[in-house]
Amino acid sequence: MKTTYSAPGFAHFHDEWHLSPALDTGEFVFFSGVTGCRPDYSVADDPQTQFREAFQFLSETLTAARLSFEDIVEMTTYHVDLRKHLGAFVKAKDECIKPPYPAWSAIGTTELITEGTLAEIRVICRRTQET
Repeated sequence: MKTTYSAPGFAHFHDEWHLSPALDTGEFVFFSGVTGCRPDYSVADDPQTQFREAFQFLSETLTAARLSFEDIVEMTTYHVDLRKHLGAFVKAKDECIKPPYPAWSAIGTTELITEGTLAEIRVICRRTQET
């Protein structure tokens, strides 16, 4: 049986975008990509703020699924102007992601689903016996 989870402030994304923000399959939980988009679809102009808000959105979705950053086993990120903003992104990432680090791939792209967003974070978590 599959279960879906949403961060409370972003629950409307499920119906508006027809997606599962987090899909629990038992041992693994798959998270749709999150950006620095706010619940009202506004986006910070400052890249550092936007990246921190993206990790906050991810944190809220992890919490809804009864998980944390420590449960992430794989992370794929998509970036507009990857090299230009990578330093700021890594700084925001390192505030949340601690050793042992998950596998991570960073991919450059020309645009993302929400206008003005600079990065999208997609993760897979593994449930432990305790979660």
